[in-house]
Amino acid sequence: MKTDILVDTRGMACPMPIVKAKKALDGLVSGQLMEVWSTDKGSLNDFQAWVRQTKHELVKHEEENGVYKFLVKKS
Repeated sequence: MKTDILVDTRGMACPMPIVKAKKALDGLVSGQLMEVWSTDKGSLNDFQAWVRQTKHELVKHEEENGVYKFLVKKS
């Protein structure tokens, strides 16, 4: 799946992955996809809660070698 923007927040602690993701998503239009990479172990819960609150869609999430990858579709 092709993403419109990649936000690499590896090495950043909460709340920075969400802050960076929000800023990047603000620059997209409805329907575009953003991929976020994070090494923060709390990011899975953070992103699930954030997309629920903002009405965006968490299309997919996975963990690969300690990197959490999130695919978010802008509402």
